Amino acid sequence: MQFWIIQGLNSLSLGGLLFLLSSGFSLIFGLMRLANLTHGAFFMLGTYFGAIALRSWDGLNIWVTALGAGIAVAAIGGLFERLVLTRLKANPLGQVLVTLGMSFIISDACLMLWGGDSIPVPTPQNLQSPTRVFGLVFPTYRLVLVGIAIGAAIVLYFLLERTRLGAMIRAGVDDRQMARAVGIPVSNLFTIVFCLGAGIAGAGGVLGGPVLSAYPGLDADMLPLALIVVILGGIGSLLGAFIGSFIIGFIYTFGTALFPELAYIILFLPMIFVIAFRPQGLFGRVGA
Repeated sequence: MQFWIIQGLNSLSLGGLLFLLSSGFSLIFGLMRLANLTHGAFFMLGTYFGAIALRSWDGLNIWVTALGAGIAVAAIGGLFERLVLTRLKANPLGQVLVTLGMSFIISDACLMLWGGDSIPVPTPQNLQSPTRVFGLVFPTYRLVLVGIAIGAAIVLYFLLERTRLGAMIRAGVDDRQMARAVGIPVSNLFTIVFCLGAGIAGAGGVLGGPVLSAYPGLDADMLPLALIVVILGGIGSLLGAFIGSFIIGFIYTFGTALFPELAYIILFLPMIFVIAFRPQGLFGRVGA
């Protein structure tokens, strides 16, 4: 019983972390029809920014660091979208290849600047004491991470469903050509959504740092998980990203614990079935 409870809580914390990674990825994919292969690198870059900042400045807390890293990564993402991706808007394959190249550049730059050793991100002092759950001891920060993911989902929901910007984003996701026809500045919208997605990934990288640490290859480890979440949940669907993140969190955690030699088979099988029988994803719209 102890095993199932602990692994269940680990699954929830991983699901929360995956949502912080995949929500922005899903919005970018849904609006721009672009599989942004730089997204994992943005997450890794945020983790490194957080690790270095928290080591360099005493008294700096992880929440301010996450906000700062999110803004910095959003700015980098915005410049990349404006200076590079907009020049290739008529070449979707070129955009994908450029994002792949940019991810390699960021990965090598991190390796050159900060070396090949793992850099831990300290857990906030007030969250270092473990929490007792059903008589079992579990890291408090992992539970807080689930709460942060739920809070982020609520904020994004109100942004998308209750604001003018959200209405324009939803219109662009549903029918990009019609959005242009009614006067929505889709080009500017692309930049805003790309910055938003990159910023969430960067902040998520800092918040995931105490669990994962900053290390070379973190981007390659996290990007496939984000791709699976988006395909499973549905491109451009915030609800799909949220539900899909926790589904993949459970599959990955229990698959690794119970069948380590089959972990990737168990992980990728749901994606294959979804692509074969429901290409729009669990919560995606037909034709999206």
